[in-house]
Amino acid sequence: MGQPIVFSGHVIGLLKEYMRDLVDQATQDQHSQEQFGFTPVPYRPDQAFSDLLALLDDRIESEGIQVGLPESFLHDMWSLCNEAVEPISTRVWLEGNLEGRNLSKARTREMTYQALIEFIESRSRERS
Repeated sequence: MGQPIVFSGHVIGLLKEYMRDLVDQATQDQHSQEQFGFTPVPYRPDQAFSDLLALLDDRIESEGIQVGLPESFLHDMWSLCNEAVEPISTRVWLEGNLEGRNLSKARTREMTYQALIEFIESRSRERS
C-alpha cells in the first residue's frame, strides 16, 4: 500500500464547505417533503459518500483549479472513501441506533461527513 493521502488545511476547508452544502440541501429537501406529506426514504452512509463524490466531480469541473484543488483530488477522495465507507457506515449505524430513531438524510450526511473529516485528519496526524 502506498503513502496515506493527506490534504492541506485549505483543501479540508473546501471539503467541509462542500459537505455543509450537501447537509443543507438534504435539510431543505426534507422540509419540502414534509410540507407535501411525503415519507422520507431510508438513506445510507454509502449514499452520502456517492453524493459527496458526485458533488466533488461537478465542483472540480466547474471551479477546481480556481479554488486550488490538486489535480489528483477526486482520485484521492475516491480512494479515501473506498477505504472509509465500511468503518464509517458501521459507526453511523451504531450512533444512529444509540440515538434511538431513524436518521434523516441530513443527519446521516452530517454524521457521515463528520466521521470522514475525522478519518482524513487522523491520517494527517499519523503522517506528521
